[in-house]
Amino acid sequence: MSTTTEVIAHHWAFAVFLVVAIGLCGLMLLGAFFLGGRARARAKHTPFESGIDSVGSARMRLSAKFYLVAMFFVIFDVEALYLYAWSVSVRESGWVGFIEAAIFILVLLAGLVYLVRIGALDWTPSRSKRLSKPGTITNTNRHPQ
Repeated sequence: MSTTTEVIAHHWAFAVFLVVAIGLCGLMLLGAFFLGGRARARAKHTPFESGIDSVGSARMRLSAKFYLVAMFFVIFDVEALYLYAWSVSVRESGWVGFIEAAIFILVLLAGLVYLVRIGALDWTPSRSKRLSKPGTITNTNRHPQ
């Protein structure tokens, strides 16, 4: 069992680093507070970008497609991280690791094929037009009359 003195002897460098890092952060915050400007003009709180005043509102509606593409990017980016970690240890993992990586890639490719088949990556409504038969009238009004 370690005594307090042994624990301090092993971790003194980390403690010094932590104290210095927190001290520098505090010093920079205090420096910005005391050296910063005190302008309280009306123009201080208006949005400003590249020398041009803003026009309109920044609150605009975005399609859910942007959210879906972002989620797909995160999923396949994490896949790339796993494959990178696998490629670093490919010699140690041997055929078992290769088969596991192949199964992992096949599952993700099946997911990608599914996303393409359901039209999750289509940006235009042309897919829904192709699925309906020409000459048929579809009732989009679901309210009773």
